[in-house]
Amino acid sequence: MIKIQQYDVIIIGGSYSGLAAGMALGRAFRSVLVIDNNKPCNEQTPFSHNFITQDGKTPKEISTLAKEQVKKYDTVKFVNDLALKITKHEIGFEIFTQTERIFYAKKLIFATGIKDIMPNIKGYAECWGISVLHCPYCHGYELKDKPTGVLGNGDFGFEFSMLISNWTKDLTLFTNGQSTLTREQTSRLESHQINIIEQEIAQFDHKDGQLRNINFKDGTIKPLEAIYARSQFVQHCNSPQLLGCEITSEGYIKVDPFQKTTIPGVFACGDNTSKIRTVANAVAQGTTTGMMVNKEIIIESF
Repeated sequence: MIKIQQYDVIIIGGSYSGLAAGMALGRAFRSVLVIDNNKPCNEQTPFSHNFITQDGKTPKEISTLAKEQVKKYDTVKFVNDLALKITKHEIGFEIFTQTERIFYAKKLIFATGIKDIMPNIKGYAECWGISVLHCPYCHGYELKDKPTGVLGNGDFGFEFSMLISNWTKDLTLFTNGQSTLTREQTSRLESHQINIIEQEIAQFDHKDGQLRNINFKDGTIKPLEAIYARSQFVQHCNSPQLLGCEITSEGYIKVDPFQKTTIPGVFACGDNTSKIRTVANAVAQGTTTGMMVNKEIIIESF
């Protein structure tokens, strides 16, 4: 039998931004439901850095403690489930889940994150988040002056190599095919002793996700401890688009400074709205979202 429940706010996604939004709303005495299926995008990342008070903790340690703290606010509830269908009504939203439950809410927050699309390179996915990295601010300190690579080409390859050169002087740019760098870009990289390798990559040789070598299709090998790359991505959840939320040209949910989407009553926060992919940014956005949602409810009912 389908069970129907009503809340002030439903948060879809229970990682850092969703939990932060839940805490802000719980402290404002709002009835909140967090729907999450416990599949965070960083689940194989061994350590999280550059988040004050939590530096060096595992992502799981941080999210577990956060959830324990949010649960102390008795108006915030959690359900391990997957939102399948969301319908907008005149006075709110109806959410139908995988376990055939129906929930209603006045306001809706998407904290659903993004899904990385792995390139067709053997070993890449197994190394993602461990030794194939996306952010030097999260991982660069631990790789100081170690042999490091950048996977990229053209403007991106040049700009990312320039950024990573702050963390190591033993740096190689892998274009994975013919370079599309300009002559000026090539000259500037070479002037900073940044090597450029154009051979096509066959696989990432690794042990338990820790990169050891890059193997090329011509049979040559390059020993390497870590490489930075920027994977393509899609929204982890397509419900925002189905509701009509505008998506930016870069693929993120469009929000205003108050985390409002283009659909009234719908907010979004975290990696699904921003290229700044850090725990600290997700938490900051989530807290802001919770406060803004509460304020909107007050204004509408006062």
